[in-house]
Amino acid sequence: MPIRITGMNSGLDTESIISELVKAQRTKVDSVKKKQTTLQWKQEAWKELNSKIYKLFQTTLGNMRMASDYSKKVTDVTNPAIADVISGDNAMNANQNLKVESLATTGYMTGAAMEGAVTNGTKLTDIKMADGTSIAEGSTIRVTTGGKTTEISVTSDMTVGSFVQNLKNAGLEANFDEKNKRLHIASPKSGEKNDFTITAVNADGTNALKALGILHYDAAAQKEYEKYANMDANARKEAVDADVAVRLKSLIGQRDSLLKTKEEQEKAIDDSKKAFAEKYNNEDIDTAVANKAILQSDIDQLKATIESAGDSASQSDKDRLSELQEKMTVIESYEKANEALTQTTNSISNVESNMVIDGDGNITASSTLVNAVDSVWGDKIQAAKDIVDDVKNGTLSGSGAEKTVGTDAVIYLNGVQYKGESNSFEVNGLTITARQTGETTLTTRQDTDGIYNIVKNFLKEYNSLINEMDKLYNAEAAKGYEPLTEDEKSELSDKEVEKWEAKIKDAVLRRDSNLSTVSSAMKNIMLQGAMVNGKQMYLSDFGIETLGYFSSGENEKNAYHINGDEDDSAVSSKANDLKAAISSDPDTVIAFFSQLSQNLYAELDKQSRSVEGIRTFGKFYDDKKMQEDYNDYADKIKKQEQKLTAMEDRWYNKFTAMETALAKLQSNQSAISSLLGGM
Repeated sequence: MPIRITGMNSGLDTESIISELVKAQRTKVDSVKKKQTTLQWKQEAWKELNSKIYKLFQTTLGNMRMASDYSKKVTDVTNPAIADVISGDNAMNANQNLKVESLATTGYMTGAAMEGAVTNGTKLTDIKMADGTSIAEGSTIRVTTGGKTTEISVTSDMTVGSFVQNLKNAGLEANFDEKNKRLHIASPKSGEKNDFTITAVNADGTNALKALGILHYDAAAQKEYEKYANMDANARKEAVDADVAVRLKSLIGQRDSLLKTKEEQEKAIDDSKKAFAEKYNNEDIDTAVANKAILQSDIDQLKATIESAGDSASQSDKDRLSELQEKMTVIESYEKANEALTQTTNSISNVESNMVIDGDGNITASSTLVNAVDSVWGDKIQAAKDIVDDVKNGTLSGSGAEKTVGTDAVIYLNGVQYKGESNSFEVNGLTITARQTGETTLTTRQDTDGIYNIVKNFLKEYNSLINEMDKLYNAEAAKGYEPLTEDEKSELSDKEVEKWEAKIKDAVLRRDSNLSTVSSAMKNIMLQGAMVNGKQMYLSDFGIETLGYFSSGENEKNAYHINGDEDDSAVSSKANDLKAAISSDPDTVIAFFSQLSQNLYAELDKQSRSVEGIRTFGKFYDDKKMQEDYNDYADKIKKQEQKLTAMEDRWYNKFTAMETALAKLQSNQSAISSLLGGM
């Protein structure tokens, strides 16, 4: 808004005068703004109400439409300390005997304390035993868990922390307790199959396990050693063949990568030759390499000449030196590229020494590779035999590590055994989680309380919604109340403004046609009841009724109450016919409420369908039409404000002209007075 300074000559309060002159037009602007604000509040009220109706429609009724949603089973456990039981919908109504014989355990090892000041960063080769023996590089151990076997070999830079990470990579849970200098190792899952063993592959591996405090000879470890010690020729050949196949596959991958590298290197060298020839007048780079000493001598002579000349050295000598040095750099780079190519070629030869490649390019393992792998397996087998013999002879013992063996859970249901890795079992619709050993009785039955709660929660939500809709529709008229302008608000306190606006907002949906349509449709569906097995039934058949016109609270006349509901003081003293019906004939109750829910769902679905230019899908009110009206008000406000501004401008222009005329008159009077005074 422009800043205007008026009334300087006339002394008139121009602002107030013009404000009164355009008051009628300003009132028109305020009138449209008030209508727009009222519409905005109506939109907000409908958005809030719509979300509640839609929740009842999609969530509550959507879940209640199917009879299967009511057919819940529950299993009572005589001794809940023995087991937890979850019942599926397909569980049989029956009494069953459950015996928990054993619980599943997880394999767990607590290592013995290591000697010396050991931390996560300590290298394994620095760890010593009581007799001063150190862990040797190349000590190899074997981790077996969950059907997977991994070998870990000690390297010169392997620390306790990296060893722990290797255990984790092998499929175990592991941690090093620095305070107590002990390794803690566990299986990630419970059960016999998921138990683990940590065994030595060679004699140094045994010493390593002892130094680390995790040398242990339980039945599983002995079985692992015996598996290798008792390998016959056929088993050894199978193991060697499998190992050879794995190594050959890795070697083929290395060869392919090296061949690709060689191809790239050869191309780069060839490109260098061509570039060198183009730059140095078709000179052969290999010849230049052969004459490298002569080139170096020329460089040295030029350097000496330039240095002796000092500041008077010619620019041509300097340029020539730069050219020769650049040429030397290219030659040296070419030499390095050839050296790299030679290394790659040698690497390919080393890899291919373990292969036999026929004329068709087929690759098989060479005798060199087979013999090397066979030798490794011979060492493994011999090491296992030595350990088994030492254990039998009593000359080898563990390091003091304590290990809990992973075991399966075992239960008997009606005398039939079930065995599993975890303490949870799924048997004929029941999910049984064993908690402790012992016996108990399981009684599976229809969840009558669940059916009752479904119906009760539905009616609670329906009542809350229908009461709110009746309250909004029957709201007291806000006659004489309109949204306040900013000037009007300034004359009232914040509390008075809030109270004023609340009066209007409470009445924005009074006698709303959409509200009436949806509310009436819902009430009619509830009154009509549902057809069950050819018989028309009503809510009253299950002891569900309204309180009556005179007994109900204001705007609560369409709410339904379950007779005998202990949470409803109005009907708690009556007999609970709904619970009785569920206990005696749950199928009829389920059939009735699923059909009633379907009917109500279908009606609300119809009420919330989109109407072109009027409403969008999922809305129970004319949201599109309201938004269109809101935008129309915005256009009207803009036009009215433009008229108001134009009118104000016209009046300001007129008063400005008057002020200008008065200024001229005053100026003329001053001039005349001056002339008269001068006579």
